[in-house]
Amino acid sequence: MRSVTYSMNVSLDGYIVGPDGGFDWTAPDPEVFRFWIDEIRGVGVHLLGRRLYETMLYWETADQDRSLGDAELEWAGLWKPLPKVVFSTTLSAVEGNARLASGGLAEEIKRLRAEPGEGDIAIGGATLAAEAAAHDLIDEYRVIVYPVLVGGGTPFFPRRERRVHLDLVETHTFSSRVVYLRYRVAR
Repeated sequence: MRSVTYSMNVSLDGYIVGPDGGFDWTAPDPEVFRFWIDEIRGVGVHLLGRRLYETMLYWETADQDRSLGDAELEWAGLWKPLPKVVFSTTLSAVEGNARLASGGLAEEIKRLRAEPGEGDIAIGGATLAAEAAAHDLIDEYRVIVYPVLVGGGTPFFPRRERRVHLDLVETHTFSSRVVYLRYRVAR
């Protein structure tokens, strides 16, 4: 069965964006970017909320940007054909290899898990991940922790009164002091 993963960059105090909505503290680091390229290779379908989908739209045409380096072009080449499912109540259409979700998140994940296919079902976006966590649908949390405190914003982890036991599967410290943590939900 395909695993459902939730991966994002996060500040040490647990936020994916700061109080101003910015994430400039995740400034491009070639080693971390290479890590994300390797991560996306293991994804079979990506589930996104509207805000993250709109942020990631750039990568649908990034291969036309002549100023990009080899790593960015490699990422664009992997992202563009990746199947994406967008959860939105305000969008009427999506672009590229994306489709709007036809049902709820739990139903969509159940359907995707039943389909033949390779790669993880990746969830992007804290709001969508919070809903998946509330339904106990996340199998792994993959966190890239940046050594910065932003003091507020959108939290990586949903603020629910629910305990979830995790098993540490992998860690990696990058030369920039950024740390990767991979946890599997203990079942």
